[in-house]
Amino acid sequence: MSFTLAMVYAVCKCANEIEEFRYRFLDDKIVLFDKIDTVFTYLNKETELFKVVNVPMKDNIVEYVELASKIANEQKVYFTGPLGNDIFQCFPMPWIAYTHISHTNSGKKDNATPLFDWGKYQEKNGRIVMPLPVQAHHSFIDGVHIGKFAERLQNYLNEL
Repeated sequence: MSFTLAMVYAVCKCANEIEEFRYRFLDDKIVLFDKIDTVFTYLNKETELFKVVNVPMKDNIVEYVELASKIANEQKVYFTGPLGNDIFQCFPMPWIAYTHISHTNSGKKDNATPLFDWGKYQEKNGRIVMPLPVQAHHSFIDGVHIGKFAERLQNYLNEL
């Protein structure tokens, strides 16, 4: 099973469990989605270019990873067009370890799509650690919600 796709699933599953992560602006209204789908970057190993791949969220990790692998491998275009508002964006960078990352933000009030990144995991003091920055719209998500997300994700990964 692809570690990257399994992480996309784990991150998005845990974010979906926290209501505040599912709020979005839609037509000047605030909407709570039942479930948010996934978008992730996927490296084409032949060209070393990234594709932006959109995959519906599934109820279990095996089903999700199989579907995501199929879509990512069969998708020929690198960008499929404007992303919907009902997604979580994941941009893994497993080649490098880092302590900070920042994305350019348009500052538009309706840009409420959370961004999740992660870098190279490492062993430190007998534990596996991995950077996982979260960029989210402060109108919906505060530190307490990111803390809940981190706890759920850690618990989910511990159970695997």
